[in-house]
Amino acid sequence: MAHSPKLLLIGLIYLCALPCVRAQINPDDITIIRDKWGVPHIFAPKDEQVAYGLGWASAEDNFHDMQENILPVRGRTAEYKGKKGAIMDVFGHLMNVNGLVEASYDTSFSDKFKMVLDGYCQGVNAYAAAHPNEVLLKKVFPISPKDVVKAYTFSLAFMTHVHFDLGRIFRGHITRHEMNVGVGSNGMAVSSTKTKDGKTYLAINSHQPLEGPFAWYEAHLCSEEGWNILGANFPGGVSMLVGANENLGWGHTLNYPDMDDVYKLTMHKKDKLKYKFDGKWEELEVRKLKLKVKMFGFLKIPIKRTFYWSKYGTTIKTKTGMYSVRFPSNMDIRSAEQWYRMNKASNLEEFTEALDMQALPGINIVYADKEDNIYYLCNGLFPYRNPAYDWKQVLPGDTSATLWEAKFHPRKDLPQVLNPPSGYLVNTNNTPFNCTAPEDNLSPEDYDETMGFLTDDNNRSLRYHALIAAYDKLSWEEFKAIKYDISFAKPAHNNFMLGIEKLLSLDAGKYPGIAEEVNMLNSWDREANIKSEAASIVILCIEFMVNELIEAGKLPGVTTLTEEEVVTAVRFAQKHLLKYFK
Repeated sequence: MAHSPKLLLIGLIYLCALPCVRAQINPDDITIIRDKWGVPHIFAPKDEQVAYGLGWASAEDNFHDMQENILPVRGRTAEYKGKKGAIMDVFGHLMNVNGLVEASYDTSFSDKFKMVLDGYCQGVNAYAAAHPNEVLLKKVFPISPKDVVKAYTFSLAFMTHVHFDLGRIFRGHITRHEMNVGVGSNGMAVSSTKTKDGKTYLAINSHQPLEGPFAWYEAHLCSEEGWNILGANFPGGVSMLVGANENLGWGHTLNYPDMDDVYKLTMHKKDKLKYKFDGKWEELEVRKLKLKVKMFGFLKIPIKRTFYWSKYGTTIKTKTGMYSVRFPSNMDIRSAEQWYRMNKASNLEEFTEALDMQALPGINIVYADKEDNIYYLCNGLFPYRNPAYDWKQVLPGDTSATLWEAKFHPRKDLPQVLNPPSGYLVNTNNTPFNCTAPEDNLSPEDYDETMGFLTDDNNRSLRYHALIAAYDKLSWEEFKAIKYDISFAKPAHNNFMLGIEKLLSLDAGKYPGIAEEVNMLNSWDREANIKSEAASIVILCIEFMVNELIEAGKLPGVTTLTEEEVVTAVRFAQKHLLKYFK
C-alpha cells in the first residue's frame, strides 16, 4: 500500500489535528490485495494497522456512505440532504449519542481497542486528505474514534427499532408497542449429525440493501496478532459484524422483542416544564437542537427545535401530551469492541465470553464452529421491569415503579439453544421459540414475560421447517436448496398482516374488473420466480398494503386484512402493471 510523500504529509497534518493520537501508522507496513470480485484482503503485523487498511479500503469503495453514517451524529445530515436528512439529525439528538459517548468513552474500551479505533480513523482521514473533492461537507474531517463509536451507537438504536416508537409519537399514533417484522434476515446452522458428509454447515444470509449506509461491505482482515476474518460490516465499521474466521462463524438476524418503553408524563397545569414524579414536581431539562437545512439545492436555512429530557430519558412534546422514551441501546457504547472480540474468538468459550460483554442491545445470533458446535441466542439488553405493568402499553410516567435501572438480565436468562439433538438451528426474524425441531424448542413460559419476545412465525421460518423436516440427513446441495427456496408457505403467512391468504383465494366471479388477475393468483404455483406474472402481482399488492397500513398508523404493528383491502391492492397492482408494463 505505497503512498506518495505528499500523501504521507497530508495524512500527518490530519493526524496532528486529532486529539490523543497514539502512534502514526506507516501505510507501507500494510498490504491490500483485491480478489477478482474486488474484495479487499488486508494484511499487516498489528491489528491497528489492519484497521488503518480497512479504513482506507472502505473509503476507496464507499466513501460517500461512510460519511452518511457520520453526518447524523454531527447533526449535519440536513445540511447535505435537506428536509429528508433532518429526521436523521433529530433522531441522533433524541438518542443522546453525543452525550453518552463523550461521558463514557475514556473508561469504556481496552487500550488495545482504542488503538484499533485510532488506526481506523487514521486510514479514513488519510483518504479524505488525499481526495478532498469527495468530502461531502466542510469540516467533517478529520474524524475521531469518538465519531466512529457514536455512529455505532446511533446505528444500533435503529437496529433495536427505537425509531419505530419515536416515529409513532411524532405522527400521533402511539398507543402500544408493536413491531413491523415483514423484512429481515436468515441464519441457518446444521451440525454433522444432520449432514451426509459429516460436516457442519452455516448460512449467513442477512438481508441488507445493496447500497446506502446500511449496505454490507465485504472484506478479509488478517493480522499477525490473530485477527483473521472474512465477513461484512456497514460502511464505517472497524471490524466485521458477521463472518467467519478459521475456527468459527456467525450471522445476525434482527429480533423484535420489547426493547424500548414509552411513558406519558403528567404535566403541571401552569408550569409547562414541570412533571409529576412520585408525588413531587420535577423539571424537564431543555435540550435545543440547531440544524442547517439545505433548501432549493443551495440555501442553508438555520432551524431550531426544542426537545426535553426527563428521568425516563428523551422527551417529545406532542398535541396529546409529553412522551418520554427509555431504551438500553443508548446506555452502552462498547458494541464495536464486542464485535472485534467476536472476530478474534477461536472457540465457543471465547465467543461466548465476548457475548457476555452484553454490549449489543439486540440482534439474534446463529453460530457454528469447527468443533461441530451450533448455537442460537436471542440476544438483547433486557431491564428488570416491574411485572405489575403491561410494558407493551404506554406507561405512566409519574412513578419510580416504571423507571427501570440500567441493570440488565445476564445472557443465561435469554432464549438460547446449544447443540440441539435435531442437529439444526434457524432464525428468520421469527419467534425464538421456533428455532429448531418441535421436540427441541424452547417454551415462552420459561422466560420473563416483560421481555416481550415474539411468539409468531413468518413465511421464511415456516418454509424452512417444512423443508428440513423432509430430510434425515442433508447434502450440501440440499442445504443450499433450502437456503435459496423462493416459495410462499401454504397457507401464506405474514405475521404483521394477518389474513394474507385472502389474496390467493378471491372469487373471480365476484370481481369481474380484476377477474384475470384473480385467476392468475388462484392458479399461482407460489414460486417467486423472476418471470412469474402472478408473483409480480403479489409483490405489488404486499407493497401497496404495507404503505397503506403505515399511512393509517397501523404499522409497525399487527393488523388483520379485510377482503376489501386485499381487493383494493389487486386493483392497484393491475393499474400499475398496465401503466408501466402495458
